Amino acid sequence: MNPVTAKLLSRLSIPVIGSPLFIISNPELVIAQCRAGIIGSFPSLNARPLPQFEEWLQRLNGELGPDDAPYAVNLIVHKSTDRLMADLELCVKYQAPVIITSLGAREDVNAAIHSYGGVVLHDVINNRFAKKAIEKGADGLIAVAAGAGGHAGTLSPFALVQEIREWFDGPLALSGSIATGDAVLAARAMGADFGYIGSAFIATDEARADQRYKEMIVQSSGDDIVYSDLFTGVSGNYLKPSIVAAGMDPNNLPKGDYSTMNFGSGGNTEAKAWKDIWGCGQGIGAVKAVVPAAELIARLQREYAAAGMRIAA
Repeated sequence: MNPVTAKLLSRLSIPVIGSPLFIISNPELVIAQCRAGIIGSFPSLNARPLPQFEEWLQRLNGELGPDDAPYAVNLIVHKSTDRLMADLELCVKYQAPVIITSLGAREDVNAAIHSYGGVVLHDVINNRFAKKAIEKGADGLIAVAAGAGGHAGTLSPFALVQEIREWFDGPLALSGSIATGDAVLAARAMGADFGYIGSAFIATDEARADQRYKEMIVQSSGDDIVYSDLFTGVSGNYLKPSIVAAGMDPNNLPKGDYSTMNFGSGGNTEAKAWKDIWGCGQGIGAVKAVVPAAELIARLQREYAAAGMRIAA
């Protein structure tokens, strides 16, 4: 096994990474995830203004110990992110254990994280982007396949994982409709090291999400997900009822414009992505109630173990 993969897995109760949820992930959710044995993560941009990001890092380093899973910080490596270098400097100062980079890959960012022994995972939607990320120094990859929440790809997880594993043996997480322990085991069976779960954690007590958002996830299924590039300029999956609530027809959405993209602003429409138009993946049919994060992780652990026993039998 790749040594970086082995190091990360050694501190987990189940091979899962909680994905960084824009606006939603906060220290309460990350701490609950890490204490329950999975990698918890949050976008640095969730902490506003900048001094709050430093406060969050201080809190995580103070409250999480060696018996907890490591936490991860998501850095948006896109030209619209004017805070990138300031956020990176704080990640280095507080030695954030894992960094998840999105919407771009940069050698200088990777080198800065490696300077203190941090691990960089880069999310990709195809094999070409995967190769570019590794060439620029990322340690591992997050394969964002069809059905994932937020900015998702269109490739089947079977195709995407298979193509990446032809040449890459490092840490690999799979994102896309994973909301059960069975799905985590399936991800590992096809070659991934970790399941990457986001939407199910929106419907937890600790998540900083509108209660209506949480309840909408509980009441919805894969049929209620719409794939569109209107809201940020990058194609993503969103809850159909939230689009309807914003006064739009989810079956007749215009094309977005990548050139106007401003992450989180929803620059292509008056309805703001993440704030008004709620991102979500296709796996939410497995979410039946709003529960504490630890309870969700305990369910994943039971399902993962049971699925393994069924296969062994």
